[in-house]
Amino acid sequence: MMPEQPATESLTREHEGEEVSDAMAEKHDTALAVVQRLLSVRGVRSCVVHTIALRLFGDGRPFPRGSLGRYAPELVVRSHAGWVVATVSVESRSGCFLVSMRDGRDIETAPAGDPEKVANLILSAQFGGGRV
Repeated sequence: MMPEQPATESLTREHEGEEVSDAMAEKHDTALAVVQRLLSVRGVRSCVVHTIALRLFGDGRPFPRGSLGRYAPELVVRSHAGWVVATVSVESRSGCFLVSMRDGRDIETAPAGDPEKVANLILSAQFGGGRV
């Protein structure tokens, strides 16, 4: 990992989105796994990041009371040097893919049933701005 960008970056940042149910997170995870396989075949490194929110409440003696929530998983695409090239998530309502590129472009969208388009967007960034 590069010291300028720690591995836990996506885990420590504030999430703008809302928590999702376990069933919804699993559905998003399945959709992202298809994109991850398409990228893997083409030699692009990526990993799916799952984030949970654990809230503990006081005085549930002898064990603390709490709640556990989940955020939608994200597919993080990295270069060979370890830099984040793109982040892919699934929009909760429409189910379409949201692709955020490191090069500063606006968030790109792809239809829910078109993981190939997501892979092609990431590959275009790969060859447009250097090798991933």
